[in-house]
Amino acid sequence: MDVATAENHPAARGTCHGRKARDEKEARRPFQISDELWAEIKRLLPPEKPHPLGCHNPRVDNRRAINAILFVLRTGCQWNALNATGICSSSSAHRRSQEWGQAGVFAQMWAQGLCDYDELLGIEWDWQAMDGAMTKAPLGGGENGP
Repeated sequence: MDVATAENHPAARGTCHGRKARDEKEARRPFQISDELWAEIKRLLPPEKPHPLGCHNPRVDNRRAINAILFVLRTGCQWNALNATGICSSSSAHRRSQEWGQAGVFAQMWAQGLCDYDELLGIEWDWQAMDGAMTKAPLGGGENGP
């Protein structure tokens, strides 16, 4: 590399996107929940159960798990794609999603969200509509039915 091209190199201009830029980007990821929302969700979570043998790796932090679950819900990615994001392992996020779903955490979050929205903007509870369609399955046939 000669002098003319060395001066134009991104590192010489200070525009190189190295580790510092990555660290700053990770600090402000848009998919992470706010501290205020985390405080609301945290109180809905069931108490953590200790491992029965007491010799297991420590559990993934609940906040990282909820960030991972919400990332999957927002993006529609597969659970295993979480491993590449560095948020949380896919198995930990999926396991926690199952635990919290069975404990009713997501139903409570939904109900609380409705109440908060109703207080903020109001929900017309008298007027609600539901849409749906029922059709015959494309490959379903009368030959296999009753």
